Amino acid sequence: MADTGLEQEQLVTTSSSNAVEIRQLFKILYRRRFLIAGISGLVISAAGILALLAKPNYQSSMQMLVSSNIYESTSSRKAQGNEDSEFTDANLEVVDYTAQLQLMLSNQLIEKAVTQLHSEYPKMKIEDIKGDKSKKGKKPPLSVARIESGSGINRIPSQVFEITYKDKNPIKTQRVLQALQKVYQDYNIEQQKIRLSKGMAFVNNRLPKVKSEVTQAERNLELFRDRNKILDPEAQSKILLETLADTQKQLQTTQAQLQDVQARYAAIQQKIAASPGNALVSSRLSQSTRYQGLLNEIQKTELAISQERIRYTDNSPAVQKLVEQKQSQLSLLRQEVGRSLSDKVGKNVSPPSNSEIDRAINQVLNQSLNPSANQSASSNESLLGEGQLAGVDLKLVEEMIQVQTTGLGLVANQQSLAESEKRLRTELSRYPSLIAEYNRLLPEVQTNRKTLEQLMQAQQSLGLKIAQGGFDWQVIEAPEKGTYIGSGRIMLLGSGLILGPILGIVFALILELLNDKVYVPYELQRITNLRLLGIVPKLMPVNKRKGLAIPTFNYRNTRTLVVDSPVTVASLPSHETIDMAYQNIQLLNSPLPYKSLMVTSAQVGEGKSTVALGLAVSAARMHRRVLIIDANLRNPSLDKQLDLSNDWGLSLLLVDEANPPFKEYIQPVHPAIDVLTSGPFPEDAVKLLSSRQMKELIEYFEQVYDLVLVDAPPILDTVDARILATLCSAIVLVARMGQITRTEVVEAKEILEKLNLVGIIANQPKKVNR
Repeated sequence: MADTGLEQEQLVTTSSSNAVEIRQLFKILYRRRFLIAGISGLVISAAGILALLAKPNYQSSMQMLVSSNIYESTSSRKAQGNEDSEFTDANLEVVDYTAQLQLMLSNQLIEKAVTQLHSEYPKMKIEDIKGDKSKKGKKPPLSVARIESGSGINRIPSQVFEITYKDKNPIKTQRVLQALQKVYQDYNIEQQKIRLSKGMAFVNNRLPKVKSEVTQAERNLELFRDRNKILDPEAQSKILLETLADTQKQLQTTQAQLQDVQARYAAIQQKIAASPGNALVSSRLSQSTRYQGLLNEIQKTELAISQERIRYTDNSPAVQKLVEQKQSQLSLLRQEVGRSLSDKVGKNVSPPSNSEIDRAINQVLNQSLNPSANQSASSNESLLGEGQLAGVDLKLVEEMIQVQTTGLGLVANQQSLAESEKRLRTELSRYPSLIAEYNRLLPEVQTNRKTLEQLMQAQQSLGLKIAQGGFDWQVIEAPEKGTYIGSGRIMLLGSGLILGPILGIVFALILELLNDKVYVPYELQRITNLRLLGIVPKLMPVNKRKGLAIPTFNYRNTRTLVVDSPVTVASLPSHETIDMAYQNIQLLNSPLPYKSLMVTSAQVGEGKSTVALGLAVSAARMHRRVLIIDANLRNPSLDKQLDLSNDWGLSLLLVDEANPPFKEYIQPVHPAIDVLTSGPFPEDAVKLLSSRQMKELIEYFEQVYDLVLVDAPPILDTVDARILATLCSAIVLVARMGQITRTEVVEAKEILEKLNLVGIIANQPKKVNR
């Protein structure tokens, strides 16, 4: 419960202090009301003049679509049903358009627009469009903002930017935006080209080199093929191997056939051996040189046919020509055989028929195929010579000639195949090196071609990506002539009405912070931590008051009492607040009131003498007999206020060695109030005030009077007040509001707080609440 009570007390104290602060603020504003009113009037007047001079404003706008391909790629992936799109967070694909907005407002682009507008507006600058940054608080003429779509909390920024421009001239607003439109479009095209050139720089720089490498590799391969008369060594070697195997197989077959023909020829030869005519025919034919020449030609033709058949088919023109040549040679051979046999036969014997001649040719051919038959022929030659040709077995001769002809063909074929085999083996022997060289050249061509294809594909795809990349600026709403948006007069007047008092209040508070003077009594109490004995308002001077007059007694040098000009009781300063201050002073030392009271101030002109007179009147009204001593020997003021003579007073009393009665120096101003003026200006005021006589005099007056009021000089000017403070039982500090500073009052308080300083009186505040 104790803690709760303490917290409640703290809350009450805090609330009271806050209320005091608020009241202090209002007091400050009330005190500075004329300053606030003056500044407000100046601001409002300036705003009114600006409103009268303000010209109408116009605004033109255009809209641009700033699109990014991120949205397009996202849409395409969704349209294609990309599986990854199901796991992609759409919030991650957010495009930052802040850079685009700043780019639209950049000096680089605006400067280009200004250059275009120089023909119509030669004095135009970048600041006329973008605004002057040094003029803070003023909105720039050009503004760019993103248009939001949706409603309520679902409003989101769109890809559409609105560019607005304000000016006094409606045509100028349109011209500026048209220039910016052209600049933005040119910049968009230029950026696309720059992106394409930068992105394709690597590929474009690489392509010529790769093409050169491909060309060189292909050239090397072409030279290899031209030099070796071959396209693909590996394929060609396989063909040669197959041809070699086929040739070997044909050679084996030919050899087998040749052996068979030789066997047949041997059998026929045995049959013919029994007939002497067969040997005669062979002998005669062998003696014919023409026959032997034709026979050799036929053999060569057979060899050529065999060789050509290896390379070509039977329908080939070369093979057909050789076959026709062979037939022609056989025809010539028949004629030669017929001629040879006709010349050698007897007259009683009929010449041989064509069939018989063919048989004879075959026989001779067979003999040339098998030379062993020549022996039997020679043994039987005598029989032909005897004219026994008719008995020759023409059938066996024909068969023998056929076998011999077949054998000649097989021999020629065998020789051709043997040569082909040898040639194929020779050609195959150089293929390993060719294949090795070919395998080195071909991969190089293939690798370079693949690299070239990849670069060309990359060039195409990269060009497409770059063309689709970046931002695309499109004008969707062209600028039009500016529309009227007002002159700003109402805003200027409203701003003046609002800012005027605010500036006045701010300026007043600033002056209050810079001003060290004290204006509020409660602030005086706060900074000194002294009792506030009273708040005294401004009192009228004594000579301007009217009231009931009473005689004033003055002591002259003649020591006689003279009745001087009357002074009214009401003419002395008095106020209820002074009565309260006097009562507060006396209550501090109750039940024994102070007998002597020094009234001082920090500086001159704070009204301490007037307050001392007021305290004397308050004491007199309470049936106290009061003596007022003007102890300000350097600058007295009581004699002037009360219109008293200062020819004698305290200074003379202190130096008078005759010890005259003090009544000779005291001047009554009221039945209960006496005044001891300061007297003539002394040579050494400090010496007089610090003398033993001054102390004894104060003690004496305390016994004679109920209250002795000492009007002391300011505490900060001289040491006089400090000396007098040690002689009095109590000290009261008087501070005039609006004149005394915080520093002065604190300094005065620090000097007097070691003595009997009972409190402070606030003099002449602006307003006193009764």
